[in-house]
Amino acid sequence: MTTLTVEECWALLQQESVGRLGYRLVDELHVVPVNYVVRDDVVLVATGEGNKLLASELHAEAALEIDDLRGEEAWSVLVRGRLQHVEEGPAEAFADVATVSWLPTFKYDVIQLVPAAVTGRRFEVHRPR
Repeated sequence: MTTLTVEECWALLQQESVGRLGYRLVDELHVVPVNYVVRDDVVLVATGEGNKLLASELHAEAALEIDDLRGEEAWSVLVRGRLQHVEEGPAEAFADVATVSWLPTFKYDVIQLVPAAVTGRRFEVHRPR
């Protein structure tokens, strides 16, 4: 196993667009797949009304994980921090965030995961034969 540098983690985050967002909403843990965009070392997610938006209003603890497995090599990146609702800014500034969604639903809000820690690792996969 090799520990990735913060710069390597951000490079992997920027080349991907799908991850799993885990967050605490009051006394429940939620983990959902999301489409995301990285801008200025912050993870942005377009969302509609619902739990993610409420969690961002409450500045909930959250984490985003991405990973990949190809052949005998795998990597994983974890961003931990707090969610925030992006309240200001022209809609066109976030147009790229909304266009990455897999679901054809209206997403008028953008939330951000402001990182407190970014970690990752790369490792060889040894599969039993």
